[in-house]
Amino acid sequence: MKTLVLGLGNPILSDDAIGLRVVEELEGNVGQQKVTLREASVAGLGMLDLLTGYDRAIIIDAIQTIEGEAGRIYRLDPEELDFTRHAASPHDVNLATALELGKRLGLSLPQQIVIFAIEVADASTFSEECTPKVREAIPVCVSMIIEDLSGHQDA
Repeated sequence: MKTLVLGLGNPILSDDAIGLRVVEELEGNVGQQKVTLREASVAGLGMLDLLTGYDRAIIIDAIQTIEGEAGRIYRLDPEELDFTRHAASPHDVNLATALELGKRLGLSLPQQIVIFAIEVADASTFSEECTPKVREAIPVCVSMIIEDLSGHQDA
């Protein structure tokens, strides 16, 4: 099974870089598994090119919820984001909308997508460092992803 682990974020916006930081920590820790690790600072339609051609994808990104606790890790399926589908313009498309469009266009998208969303405290301050609680979530998320990958070695 061809698997992509994709860390998303902006490397100069504090906690927004969490997806990138997790993938950095995963390098050298995924063993002999057939896994492609990638970092990207894209969203929406830009993600379709990255996802095309893989059987499975694990996406790591920042999330901010109304009463979220910084450092909390959510394991989500794309269907849990269906309520967020929107397109204010062709340049403003979220993940759920992009995946639906990709399916309708007949793209070879992963049959299985898992999202590890890490609750962040600060996604707007210019900094190359994550806040302490978010930084503490990095090794926890790495372990969760390695466990998830191990459960699909033979698939």
